Amino acid sequence: MLKRADDPEVFAWCLLAVSSVILAPVGVLLFSFNPVGFPGMWFVLATIILHTFYFILLGRGYAQGDLSLVYPVARGIGPMLTPILAVLFINETIESLAIVGIVSIIFGIYTVSWWGNFHQVLRNPLFVLGSGGMRYAVLTGFTITAYSIVDKEGVGYIQPFLYMYFLTIGSAVFLIPYILSRKGADAVKTEWRANSISITMSGLLVFAAYGLVLTAFSLSRVSYVAPAREVGIVVGVLMGMYVLKEPFGVGRLLGSGFVVCGVAMIAMSP
Repeated sequence: MLKRADDPEVFAWCLLAVSSVILAPVGVLLFSFNPVGFPGMWFVLATIILHTFYFILLGRGYAQGDLSLVYPVARGIGPMLTPILAVLFINETIESLAIVGIVSIIFGIYTVSWWGNFHQVLRNPLFVLGSGGMRYAVLTGFTITAYSIVDKEGVGYIQPFLYMYFLTIGSAVFLIPYILSRKGADAVKTEWRANSISITMSGLLVFAAYGLVLTAFSLSRVSYVAPAREVGIVVGVLMGMYVLKEPFGVGRLLGSGFVVCGVAMIAMSP
């Protein structure tokens, strides 16, 4: 739905704003039963800043590149880097099978990116960053890695769905200056008139989906949860081709398959 938007960046802000309003009673109820203090709010502030960049970068990536290309790369980098950072910063362990999975994810990302341009990539490995959509996809992946580590720690102090509500409303507020200065109020009105139903559905789906991920973070290691959530990569590629009618590419399917295999190996690590 975001990819089909007239302006993906405005659409992303609208879904945050709408879900903040619709789910306000849920936020108030959760807050009344789950007192919040420090250091939990520092993690909330950090994730709001990271998610502000995330939605900007993701929106730009979808505006400049195909869903079936941007989505696997953006979502694949997170599980590739998160286990490494989890070992370095929050003292988690990583098993040999997970290392193989990380390599598989890297290979899959490059396969998605350079299929059909093998010789160019050998001469210049940075060739894959030639398009704006790809560059924004990579930056989005780095942002996902950072907020995954922050959120794993944050839900240790704040109830996961309350944490998600703070994240949602905070990101909506932080994005207001950017949206108004770069897009203007008229762009918001136009996007809402054209896609109000899709915006509302997307907002609720985003809240539910990441709320469940945060709940999983509170129950298990981020090294395993972050990769496991990426099983939708192949589905995203298929939807890009068959729903959005993007060009069919064997490389995109094959590369996505490597990413998912890598995700599975990381998830199955003891």
